[in-house]
Amino acid sequence: MCSPNDLVVVGELNDAPESLVAEAVADARAAYLGNRSATIAKRSRWLLDAAAAIDQEAASLAELIIEDIGKPRRLATFEVTRVSNYIRACAAEIRTLRGETIPLDAADNGAGRLGYTRRVPYGVVAAITPFNAPVNLLIQKVAPALIAGNAVVVKPHPAGTRAAVVVARLFADAGLPHGLFNIVTGSHLPALALAAHPDVDAVTFTGGTSAGDALARAAGAKKFVAELGANSANVVLSDADLADAAKRIASAAFEASGQQCVSAQRVIVVGDAYDAFVRQFRDAASMLVVGKAADARTDVGPMVSMAAADRVMSMLDDAMSRGAHCVLQASRDRCLVSPAILADVPRGARLWREEVFGPVALVQRCDDASHALRLANDSPFGLQGSVFTRNLGEALRFADEFEVGSLWVNEASRFRLDSYPFGGVKRSGFGREGVRYAIEELSQQKFVGIRPVA
Repeated sequence: MCSPNDLVVVGELNDAPESLVAEAVADARAAYLGNRSATIAKRSRWLLDAAAAIDQEAASLAELIIEDIGKPRRLATFEVTRVSNYIRACAAEIRTLRGETIPLDAADNGAGRLGYTRRVPYGVVAAITPFNAPVNLLIQKVAPALIAGNAVVVKPHPAGTRAAVVVARLFADAGLPHGLFNIVTGSHLPALALAAHPDVDAVTFTGGTSAGDALARAAGAKKFVAELGANSANVVLSDADLADAAKRIASAAFEASGQQCVSAQRVIVVGDAYDAFVRQFRDAASMLVVGKAADARTDVGPMVSMAAADRVMSMLDDAMSRGAHCVLQASRDRCLVSPAILADVPRGARLWREEVFGPVALVQRCDDASHALRLANDSPFGLQGSVFTRNLGEALRFADEFEVGSLWVNEASRFRLDSYPFGGVKRSGFGREGVRYAIEELSQQKFVGIRPVA
């Protein structure tokens, strides 16, 4: 495994064999059964103590993220801060979850009986996590699963493995019982073995759509939560504040090298605003600092690997060969790719149809808001999108007709908070994350009916 900053080897990673995956699942199953009577108060203390431990190691965790994935220092530091806040939010949220009583006497033969529901854990949760936010997206799965009463086995992306191991150690050192948080290492083979294991009760995955398909087939008939690919559309209507939209979309498209599932990729602009917007968008992108990940001033650092940079450049070449033209030319130095903006990208180009997951955006002129909606929805994906407008009626129309799981008005598509339900439609996945919603996804309702007897 090489650091994308200088291509120096930082470690050797092996695929965990199926026997080791099975051992991790067995360990998790035993821990789940051994701790299933733990109270909400006790589970909350486990998480709060882990959050405090992560705070103590925040600086070293940020350094690891910088070294292993090339995330710029400012963004890596923000990620680690977000992690401990998310853990604390889960510990608070579990106290507000409620069941309900069921009026069984609504049916004649239910008279004299009491019914109620409560949330219970699944048991063993498999969490398969990506590289781009190796600590945050790990915790987005681990904390809700643990607070709901499950045990977890994590298979992190190879580039995020060292950070995942540190987080697991911090949980253990803070007092989390042995076996509740396990890690297996490697690439796709241990992930498939983990998803397919009969003692895994639920799978939660963030990653590419093709990988999600393979994992869903392997998992079979069990709970499956997936946040998959995207090529987020950001729509700019003619009445928008163009300078504000350009600045926000540039940040959403290019910071962290565009390696976010909701990075702005397709920017669709109504015709009479197009020329002015493109000038301001190009200027905003040009002002971003491209450089070393360790530099606190850097906005755009290296991509995670040479292969990732190769993929981005090939998608640019494909679009150019089909008639697109450059508004802002990319430059490349090994893993470091500077922001690129293309115009007139044909519908058949990979850059329109696929997820680029890199510092590339396309701008597309449209006739009006209706045309913008058709173009925005011309995608197999539907994770999170945005529309910039001062017109409340148009904002509400996009809320109804834009085929995404989440929509922001006057904020770019990469903006995300942990308090709302986050997830996709179409090929962008199913299920929702976000504190309360992730806890609900990783627990299940149980009904209890009582017929009193003398």
